[in-house]
Amino acid sequence: MRSPSWTWDELLLACALVVKNGWRELRVGDPAVTELSDLLRALPLPERTGLADSLPEYRSAGSVSRKTTDLASNHPGYPGKPTKGGKLDKLIIKEFLAREAAMLQAADAIETGIGSGQLALIPEQPDEADEDGTTAAEGRLLARWAISRERNPALRKGKIAQVRKLGLPLRCAVCAFDFRSAYGALGDGYIEVHHVLPLHISGPRETKLNDLALLCANCHRMCHRSHQGASWRTPDELKTEMERSRSRQ
Repeated sequence: MRSPSWTWDELLLACALVVKNGWRELRVGDPAVTELSDLLRALPLPERTGLADSLPEYRSAGSVSRKTTDLASNHPGYPGKPTKGGKLDKLIIKEFLAREAAMLQAADAIETGIGSGQLALIPEQPDEADEDGTTAAEGRLLARWAISRERNPALRKGKIAQVRKLGLPLRCAVCAFDFRSAYGALGDGYIEVHHVLPLHISGPRETKLNDLALLCANCHRMCHRSHQGASWRTPDELKTEMERSRSRQ
């Protein structure tokens, strides 16, 4: 049995290590390689359950070192001959070159979540990846973490109570859809909540009510939908997308 292909989350963490090393590969004996190997073997990816125990070479220090070589040698500025690598290797390099700070923040957030044990406790979420398997540039695990926070009944209840206390209607912050106006008593009190900032920006801190926005189901799905490398939009950003679409019609 061979080790499976590298996932986006794994490559994100490996590329972050390469970037921190000045876009240079890291050798097997480097402590950072050993630490990353241990981290990758502990990632709570459902399709990898049990692999660390049944496959000793799975994400070993040697395999991690080789992957750092793939990533470093496929950088556009690498002076030598690049290794073959893979399609995802090139895509993750492109993401880091386009927005290095955000990708490094995402890697740090994943490491914090694994180190604290919080990510291991969160079950897989239905919408953490799109139907074709693509996910946020920040990774599937951070999407899982964020979605689970939004589905916290206590947070949703608290946000609704906050809005009502201010005397404001429970309507979508993007399209202004009001469930009660549309469905009467059936829709009274129904609305979804969206975390305004992704985890790689807000950090894995306790969610506050002001971090949340009210959205209808359609706009909420569009705020999370992966498109052109992005899958996290604020209500204002989604409004802008809608306005652009209308102007082209």
